[in-house]
Amino acid sequence: MPASALTWLIALPLAVSPLVYLLGRLSVLKGALVNSARWLALLFLLACGVPLFQAGQAYLATLQPIDWTVGMVTMRLDGISLLLAATVWVVGTLVVFYSWRYMEHETGEEKYYALLIIMMGSMIGLGCARDIFNMWVWYEAMAISSFMLVCFYRQQPSALEAGFKYLVQSAVGSVLILLGIILVFAETGATDLVLIAEMAKFASPVPMLAAGALFIIGFGVKAALVPLHTWLPDAHSQAPSGISAMLSGVVIETALVAILRTTGMLSSISMTWGVLLLGFGAVNMLLGNLMALRQTQVKRLLAFSSLAHVGYMLIGFGVALAFQQASSAAGGFFHLITHALMKSLAFLCAGALMYYLYQARGSHRPLMVDDLAGVSKRYPLVALAFSIAVLGLGGLPPLAGFMSKWQIFVGGAQTQNPWVILLVVFAGLNSVLSLGYYAPLVNRMYRLKPAQVVESGVKPSWQLELPLVIMAAAVVVLGFMPHLMSWLTGPAAASLLASIAR
Repeated sequence: MPASALTWLIALPLAVSPLVYLLGRLSVLKGALVNSARWLALLFLLACGVPLFQAGQAYLATLQPIDWTVGMVTMRLDGISLLLAATVWVVGTLVVFYSWRYMEHETGEEKYYALLIIMMGSMIGLGCARDIFNMWVWYEAMAISSFMLVCFYRQQPSALEAGFKYLVQSAVGSVLILLGIILVFAETGATDLVLIAEMAKFASPVPMLAAGALFIIGFGVKAALVPLHTWLPDAHSQAPSGISAMLSGVVIETALVAILRTTGMLSSISMTWGVLLLGFGAVNMLLGNLMALRQTQVKRLLAFSSLAHVGYMLIGFGVALAFQQASSAAGGFFHLITHALMKSLAFLCAGALMYYLYQARGSHRPLMVDDLAGVSKRYPLVALAFSIAVLGLGGLPPLAGFMSKWQIFVGGAQTQNPWVILLVVFAGLNSVLSLGYYAPLVNRMYRLKPAQVVESGVKPSWQLELPLVIMAAAVVVLGFMPHLMSWLTGPAAASLLASIAR
């Protein structure tokens, strides 16, 4: 049963994507009022919840990795892949429902849903890959589908420019990953992650260290490690808001998982991978916050803030790799979940306002910070959800973002290493700094006099706002009861530590 459920979990999104496109296209040709791609995409994703639940139950019953083979490809479900799959499924399903209204006036709606499903299936496949070459294949599938979604508004030069930049940098990263795979295979004769981890200790250290560096740089492009991040602000701001939520909420986290897998398998060569991640984390936090402070476009501001939150996750994972600290790893994975919820919520709120103020009238103008003035008067639910999202991202208690950051900081302090404690203090100050651009957004939304563009906006839509309510409620509840995610973060942390203990 577990193997069958896991096969369906990965195969179903990839198999139904062409069907979603073809039937959606048929709806367009027949002039149907509602594109059937909407319903099909949502129904198929809800159906994916069944094998995800079954596979999760099977793993959690024993907390032992579940391996299964399809043809010549071996996959593995462990704590990390289960956490990633659950996060992708929850966020992706909410984005699909949100997109019913957001994308209803757009040409090529059926392509949007088909590509989104492929991207989700590819991320789940990457998380479950036990073979490093197949991990690269899933990474490529994710990169290609996400590239086509970034430049979905191909009539706009800025979207094409963002897509081109994203494609070029992703291609360079993919080539570097492939070179790393070649080096590892030349030294070990294996591509299986478990076999490589066992054989790495007997391999020549120089090519293996070079391979590890190539993996970090290659996957680091998609994970937005500074200075490999330059595609991110353009891609996140030019893509449809649902895709912005996916890019920031789960795509960069998927690339982080790939980094953890590859550095974990090479941990016997060197334990400095954790220190390297800590260095990237510090730079990401500082640069992301400083760049966000100067932004006037809301989506670009949120995109740069993602750099900072990648930094917090890197602190948690870096401490775990360098000091085998389980609580720090659990904090990093908890922040992966909370960031996926909060940042996706923020982008969806920004997208809802873009729809109300501009897109419903056929305009694709960007949402400016000044456009938020008085939003709460006309769109109170969006303003409340947006406030919860950005204040949670800023680490304001008792929201989920505070609790996940706190777990990371506690894990770092428990090492009793003065340099790590200093880094924790630095991260805490950066969290305070982020309120310098989050708080003004909230202040503008609750001004007494609405901006003219707000007064002329269209009526709110429950289809856009229902996912916002669900996500905002989750951010609040996890802030008060963070233990609700322990069943995911604990096994994920154990899986990460097991990968470096071989």
